[in-house]
Amino acid sequence: MTIDHQLIARGGGEHSLNKLLEEAGVQRPFLLCDGAFPFLPCAEWKIAAAPCFRGVSPNPVIEDVRLAIAAYRASGCDGIVAVGGGSAIDTAKGVKAFHQMPAGDELRQTLSDTGLPLIAIPTTAGTGSESTQFAVIYEGGVKHSVSHPSLRPAAVLLEGELLRTLPPYQKKATLMDALCQGIESHWSRRATAESRALAERAIAGILENLDAYLAGDPAAAQRMLESANLSGQAINLTTTTAPHAMSYKLTSLYHIAHGHAVALCLPGVWRYMAAHGDGDLRRELDTLSGLLGGGAEVVAGLNRRLGLNAPQIAPEQLDILAAAVNPQRLSNNPLPLDADALRGLYAALASDA
Repeated sequence: MTIDHQLIARGGGEHSLNKLLEEAGVQRPFLLCDGAFPFLPCAEWKIAAAPCFRGVSPNPVIEDVRLAIAAYRASGCDGIVAVGGGSAIDTAKGVKAFHQMPAGDELRQTLSDTGLPLIAIPTTAGTGSESTQFAVIYEGGVKHSVSHPSLRPAAVLLEGELLRTLPPYQKKATLMDALCQGIESHWSRRATAESRALAERAIAGILENLDAYLAGDPAAAQRMLESANLSGQAINLTTTTAPHAMSYKLTSLYHIAHGHAVALCLPGVWRYMAAHGDGDLRRELDTLSGLLGGGAEVVAGLNRRLGLNAPQIAPEQLDILAAAVNPQRLSNNPLPLDADALRGLYAALASDA
């Protein structure tokens, strides 16, 4: 079944999950989760007794996907419940995409809808992977983007209580990922009235609930999770731009969280576009400044306040970073960035620290 309309339950815990399973026609669910699952409230739900795969890497690798496929095939189950952050959900998307293929060259095959129901329960308020058709899977250290409309989960449970045990650093990095997704979706070359409306709601919700969420307010956690989901819906329509394209090598080279890396890159890209963009782009940036209560400095200030500092980048690493930027992701940016511009942006990261 191709997912044209996604079921989203907001709160309700195990009762909501049971309703989503019924709606999706899943009678024998397979649990795919990360190592945090035993510490989450949902570890007390019935789903915890289901056949499962828990070997999810922080950045999903094809070997993990193959192991998860083997476990799913052996389970006799008829649907997947993915519980975790973006890595767990992306691994589950890999199972959905590849479970009918022989192992070996999955990442270079043409995808089709396998009909396998997938229900996503995010445990971070960040990537929005639960509402996108995209997954990131690594093979031999190389990042592959997997995309197909059917990979958007059939149903989503947004349960703020599951964020309660998220470590403070992950809370900060993931909320900044969601904020940057909202900003990037808004200025994207593919932006539409629909995507911008979603992005604006996401940006407002993240900024309004940030302090209360970090202070442990359960209601704010629910609102933050819903705002991050909106940013995922926006990115599903537009895809990401230069800050995300620049972030991946920073993450792997300096071992910082994905959202941390994106948040470091965004202020410099904003300043560069403000200095070199045409009138239409400057008006777009002015609109975003109005939404955020300021421009690039608002994001840079949040990074400093949250302790998301820039790594020390040696001059010889600038070429490595610039060369690693994916041209396809970069092409969605409203202003082209060549290798010299990228090197300059990486070199300037420390100025925001």
